[in-house]
Amino acid sequence: MFTGIVEELGEVVSKEELADAARFVIRGPVVTADARHGDSIAVNGVCLTVVDVLADGSFSADVMAETLDRSSLAKVDVGSVVNLERAAALNSRLGGHIVQGHVDDTGFVISRAPSENWDVVRISLPIALARYVVEKGSITVDGISLTVSGLGPDWFEVSLIPTTLQLTTLGRADVGTPVNLEVDVIAKYVERLLSSNQSLNSGNAEQFEDNT
Repeated sequence: MFTGIVEELGEVVSKEELADAARFVIRGPVVTADARHGDSIAVNGVCLTVVDVLADGSFSADVMAETLDRSSLAKVDVGSVVNLERAAALNSRLGGHIVQGHVDDTGFVISRAPSENWDVVRISLPIALARYVVEKGSITVDGISLTVSGLGPDWFEVSLIPTTLQLTTLGRADVGTPVNLEVDVIAKYVERLLSSNQSLNSGNAEQFEDNT
């Protein structure tokens, strides 16, 4: 579990293509300071398991084919800069929102509108995810917890403050850049519960009609 507060910008130092997976080595001295084999680190919003921690402040992680298909990590290569966050501790503050590190789909940067103190970035929104996104709600973009400041049928906007521009990959993401999207898991649970209740009520109604 993560909070969407990026701890540092890491760098991919190697990428090994395997038959149905890839092994990454990523340099991140902050997130590896207390990392051990089996720990979770979010890389551009994708929860990865640490295989080895190396002496130079790097860690290795395996990424299976399904993750490569569902996320933008397939396009990440040696030299790429990535957002890194360690798993949240239960005794820490929840600075962002509940982030699972399970990417729902990808979008891409449609436009950027810079101003004196912030940038407004418009990002494409897959239709299948649109029902989970609301204005002023939370969404995770490349592992960054952000507030939706504008919303359309197939896009949303986020307003990035200077800290976000300086300390995350979105500060340098050009138009057309693919990004990982994770919607608020609470919205998905609510939808599931409501649909289950509707099915249950429908079944009870049919049973009542049969009994009468």
